[in-house]
Amino acid sequence: MKYYLIAGEASGDLHASHLITALKKADDEATFRFIGGDNMIAAAGQEEACSRHYKDIAYMGFVPVLVHLRTIFKAMARCKEDIMAFQPDCVIFVDYAGFNLKIAKYLRKRINQGTLSAKLFYYISPKIWAWKEYRIKNFKRDIDEMFSILPFEKEFFEEKHHYPIHYVGNPTADEIRKWKEANPYWETERETSLPTIAILPGSRKQEIKDNLPTMLEALKGIEGYRFVIAGAPGIDADYYNQFSDYKHHCYTILFGQTHDILNSSTAALVTSGTATLETSLFNVPQVVCYKTPVPHVIRWAFNHIIKCPYISLVNLIADREVVPELFAERFSAKNIHKELLNILPGNPGREAMLEGYREVQERLGDTPAADNAARKMVEELRVKS
Repeated sequence: MKYYLIAGEASGDLHASHLITALKKADDEATFRFIGGDNMIAAAGQEEACSRHYKDIAYMGFVPVLVHLRTIFKAMARCKEDIMAFQPDCVIFVDYAGFNLKIAKYLRKRINQGTLSAKLFYYISPKIWAWKEYRIKNFKRDIDEMFSILPFEKEFFEEKHHYPIHYVGNPTADEIRKWKEANPYWETERETSLPTIAILPGSRKQEIKDNLPTMLEALKGIEGYRFVIAGAPGIDADYYNQFSDYKHHCYTILFGQTHDILNSSTAALVTSGTATLETSLFNVPQVVCYKTPVPHVIRWAFNHIIKCPYISLVNLIADREVVPELFAERFSAKNIHKELLNILPGNPGREAMLEGYREVQERLGDTPAADNAARKMVEELRVKS
């Protein structure tokens, strides 16, 4: 069968590449075309299968999108033409809602007109449970099947909006499970290594600029540990060093070794994002830190506009506060320091957090997400044919 995938950013490219690999195993006659990146090209084994690189359309934030609006509209028009020319059996949208939902609306009209015969699948839901909940109408109207990687999304879609979805497992949990299988002595290595506090200040320069100085400030007075920063791809050590006060801080920066760092760590300071989930899957107690502009306004918006109770995936999955979330007016070196002390060995918050991690891991399950999604997709398509 013929598959067309659309991934508009780096994380989508990675997840979609695993899905392509799984689809090739589930369907011996699978052929692919896509908007994506280098990971998808490698998985498909055909550079010409990529109709456009996601970097050409990966604009985030109001101003960048506005500035590049003409480029985005051209990319949408080209994508529509390309799909109609390819005539796939299935179109798979990977997150990236602003672009993908517009394409899905167009394709649903073509399907209704009889000029396209394809199933429309969504793999990895946009976070409409947090904001833009009105987009549920788009999913009900245009998407045949949703394949979710977060267990709490089933309640949101099915119970609140009566829209059935498939929870297929979590790719981050898969990745760390594979890492542990490839490193069978990981638990022993943690026991014999020096005590470490990991610092994960984010993957973008602005996140690092906002969060790292306060994270480092919070470490003052913490004795007997080494501090290791997990460096982000494409950002050199000098960028991190400019935010440090060398009189008070001695740390190491390691690049491309986040899992190794977490594996050897006793505790962590983590900027909100997927990294909070990764940290929990390594059973490393953590403090979630995220600086925001106009903190009191953000807190008001979070309480009255944003539709979810937490910012970290750990707490969202557990549906309770397992890890402390220090953002908006709670973000300060004093608060981070206090919460960090509470989760170091011998202090009361540590075991309670580890127990919460066990609950999160149980809810995630151990099903390989891409393999499970691919199997279900192929089954749906074979029923259609």
